[in-house]
Amino acid sequence: MKTRLPSPSEASGPPAAGLPPPAERGATVIPDRVVARIAKQAARTAQSRRAAIPPDRGGPTAPSASAAVHTGSVRLHLALDLPYPTDIPHVCERIQQDVAERVAQLTGLRVGEVLLTVRRLVTAADGSRGRVR
Repeated sequence: MKTRLPSPSEASGPPAAGLPPPAERGATVIPDRVVARIAKQAARTAQSRRAAIPPDRGGPTAPSASAAVHTGSVRLHLALDLPYPTDIPHVCERIQQDVAERVAQLTGLRVGEVLLTVRRLVTAADGSRGRVR
Protein backbone atom coordinates (compact mmCIF):
# COMPACT_ATOMS: atom_id res chain seq x y z
CA MET A 1 0.00 0.00 0.00
CA LYS A 2 1.44 3.35 -1.06
CA THR A 3 0.67 6.56 0.72
CA ARG A 4 0.72 9.75 -1.31
CA LEU A 5 2.11 12.82 0.47
CA PRO A 6 0.53 16.14 -0.40
CA SER A 7 2.60 18.56 -2.45
CA PRO A 8 3.75 21.75 -0.70
CA SER A 9 1.03 23.77 -2.42
CA GLU A 10 -1.63 21.29 -1.33
CA ALA A 11 -0.26 21.03 2.20
CA SER A 12 -0.39 24.75 2.79
CA GLY A 13 -4.01 24.88 1.78
CA PRO A 14 -5.65 27.28 -0.62
CA PRO A 15 -3.82 30.57 -1.30
CA ALA A 16 -4.94 33.52 0.79
CA ALA A 17 -7.56 35.65 -0.86
CA GLY A 18 -6.04 38.24 -3.17
CA LEU A 19 -2.38 37.19 -2.67
CA PRO A 20 -0.20 36.17 -5.60
CA PRO A 21 1.74 32.89 -5.45
CA PRO A 22 4.69 32.97 -2.99
CA ALA A 23 7.31 33.12 -5.75
CA GLU A 24 5.75 36.31 -7.09
CA ARG A 25 5.28 38.17 -3.78
CA GLY A 26 8.66 39.90 -3.71
CA ALA A 27 11.78 39.73 -1.63
CA THR A 28 12.91 40.50 1.87
CA VAL A 29 15.07 43.62 1.94
CA ILE A 30 17.55 44.03 4.78
CA PRO A 31 18.67 47.66 5.18
CA ASP A 32 22.39 48.50 5.17
CA ARG A 33 22.24 49.77 8.75
CA VAL A 34 20.81 46.45 9.98
CA VAL A 35 23.55 44.46 8.22
CA ALA A 36 26.12 46.89 9.67
CA ARG A 37 24.82 46.28 13.21
CA ILE A 38 25.02 42.54 12.69
CA ALA A 39 28.58 42.92 11.35
CA LYS A 40 29.53 45.12 14.30
CA GLN A 41 28.34 42.51 16.78
CA ALA A 42 30.08 39.74 14.82
CA ALA A 43 33.29 41.83 14.77
CA ARG A 44 33.06 42.39 18.52
CA THR A 45 32.76 38.64 19.09
CA ALA A 46 35.56 37.83 16.64
CA GLN A 47 37.80 40.53 18.14
CA SER A 48 37.28 38.97 21.57
CA ARG A 49 37.97 35.41 20.31
CA ARG A 50 40.81 36.08 17.89
CA ALA A 51 42.58 39.07 19.43
CA ALA A 52 41.85 38.60 23.14
CA ILE A 53 40.27 42.04 23.49
CA PRO A 54 37.25 42.00 25.83
CA PRO A 55 33.93 42.76 24.09
CA ASP A 56 33.58 46.37 25.29
CA ARG A 57 30.17 47.73 24.29
CA GLY A 58 30.98 51.37 23.63
CA GLY A 59 34.50 51.99 24.75
CA PRO A 60 37.50 52.99 22.70
CA THR A 61 38.17 49.41 21.57
CA ALA A 62 34.65 48.71 20.29
CA PRO A 63 34.60 47.91 16.55
CA SER A 64 32.66 49.98 14.05
CA ALA A 65 31.08 48.68 10.86
CA SER A 66 29.37 49.86 7.70
CA ALA A 67 27.64 47.83 5.00
CA ALA A 68 26.58 48.27 1.40
CA VAL A 69 23.94 45.80 0.24
CA HIS A 70 23.40 45.36 -3.49
CA THR A 71 21.38 42.61 -5.23
CA GLY A 72 21.82 39.83 -2.70
CA SER A 73 25.40 40.52 -1.72
CA VAL A 74 27.05 42.83 0.77
CA ARG A 75 30.35 44.66 1.13
CA LEU A 76 31.46 45.28 4.70
CA HIS A 77 33.94 47.74 6.17
CA LEU A 78 35.14 47.16 9.72
CA ALA A 79 37.39 49.31 11.89
CA LEU A 80 38.79 47.93 15.13
CA ASP A 81 41.71 47.89 17.54
CA LEU A 82 44.12 44.98 17.97
CA PRO A 83 46.45 44.11 20.83
CA TYR A 84 50.17 44.64 20.50
CA PRO A 85 52.09 42.45 19.93
CA THR A 86 50.04 40.17 17.68
CA ASP A 87 50.26 38.48 14.29
CA ILE A 88 48.29 41.21 12.52
CA PRO A 89 47.79 39.55 9.09
CA HIS A 90 46.66 36.23 10.61
CA VAL A 91 44.32 37.81 13.17
CA CYS A 92 42.80 40.15 10.55
CA GLU A 93 42.19 37.26 8.16
CA ARG A 94 40.46 35.20 10.85
CA ILE A 95 38.30 38.14 11.95
CA GLN A 96 37.28 38.80 8.33
CA GLN A 97 36.32 35.14 7.87
CA ASP A 98 34.40 34.99 11.15
CA VAL A 99 32.44 38.16 10.37
CA ALA A 100 31.68 37.08 6.78
CA GLU A 101 30.42 33.69 7.93
CA ARG A 102 28.24 35.13 10.70
CA VAL A 103 26.72 37.87 8.53
CA ALA A 104 25.97 35.36 5.76
CA GLN A 105 24.45 32.95 8.28
CA LEU A 106 22.17 35.56 9.87
CA THR A 107 21.14 37.51 6.77
CA GLY A 108 21.28 35.01 3.93
CA LEU A 109 23.33 37.53 1.93
CA ARG A 110 26.52 36.64 0.09
CA VAL A 111 29.43 38.56 1.62
CA GLY A 112 31.53 39.72 -1.31
CA GLU A 113 34.17 41.68 0.57
CA VAL A 114 35.20 42.46 4.14
CA LEU A 115 37.55 45.43 4.32
CA LEU A 116 39.19 45.67 7.72
CA THR A 117 40.97 48.76 9.05
CA VAL A 118 43.12 48.51 12.17
CA ARG A 119 42.55 51.80 13.99
CA ARG A 120 45.31 51.32 16.50
CA LEU A 121 47.39 48.73 18.32
CA VAL A 122 46.60 48.52 22.03
CA THR A 123 49.21 47.52 24.60
CA ALA A 124 48.27 46.02 27.96
CA ALA A 125 49.15 49.37 29.59
CA ASP A 126 46.72 51.25 27.29
CA GLY A 127 43.75 49.34 28.64
CA SER A 128 44.47 50.16 32.28
CA ARG A 129 45.63 53.74 31.81
CA GLY A 130 43.09 56.55 31.92
CA ARG A 131 43.15 59.81 30.05
CA VAL A 132 46.14 62.01 30.82
CA ARG A 133 45.47 65.69 31.42
